[in-house]
Amino acid sequence: MTKEKKLAKVVIFIVLVLLALLTLIPFIWMISSSFKTNNDVFSIPIRWIPQTFHPENYITIWKQIPLATFFKNTAILSIVITIIQLFTSSFAAYGFSKMKFKGRNLLFLAYIGTIAVPWQSYMIPQFIMMRKMGLTDNLMSLILLQAFSAFGVFLLRQYYETIPESLSESARIDGLSEWGIYRRIILPLVKPAIASLTIITFVNTWNDYMGPFIYLTSDQNKTLQIGLKMFIGLYDSQYALIMAASVVSILPIAIVFLSMQKYFVEGIASSGVKG
Repeated sequence: MTKEKKLAKVVIFIVLVLLALLTLIPFIWMISSSFKTNNDVFSIPIRWIPQTFHPENYITIWKQIPLATFFKNTAILSIVITIIQLFTSSFAAYGFSKMKFKGRNLLFLAYIGTIAVPWQSYMIPQFIMMRKMGLTDNLMSLILLQAFSAFGVFLLRQYYETIPESLSESARIDGLSEWGIYRRIILPLVKPAIASLTIITFVNTWNDYMGPFIYLTSDQNKTLQIGLKMFIGLYDSQYALIMAASVVSILPIAIVFLSMQKYFVEGIASSGVKG
């Protein structure tokens, strides 16, 4: 390797490190603010290191509002919806990619076309439907509404398309059923795509605000994102406590992403290889 190429790699590496640090600035400010008093959060100039640390903020957030309940509700929704979407999306994607039936491509295009329809256009009909079913202020309403994902089907179907059809044909000749092909051959090969969909679904559900805001009203059913509003009063806002609660709220997301980031990158890259 020539000196010019080595120098170019070093420069690129430094630029990427600087860009990574730039994206971390909001998170660093959030963590710093979580140890401050409310008056010091928006002090000018910004004091990155608090003059006096207030770790008691992380204790206060659990006492002032029912944060544990909000945490539990958010975890239930995120885990259950993620698991259901993995099942429904992987089954549908297998049918669209590995099984041949009349109108398959047209049905797939129609289903994927729903991604282009904004949620705001059918938000009210959905709410009316849930209200008539008696599921308002119930976690089950959000679980039912998010049990299926057109994006998840598209992501997994694109990854399934990269698996040679000869594997499935050989398994059929050997007498393996479609369920056996899916479970024993296809599923072990799509772990990167499954990990990608797991992260995307979990993060979107965990950070969802509008869904819980519309359907959940009682404190025992509210989620973490809605509960953070309880630190905002009529005349003042407890910004330090909001920052502390925000730091706590992103920990599960960070754990899930860091544990699956290897498969996530591989899955996203591979899913776009073949259309």
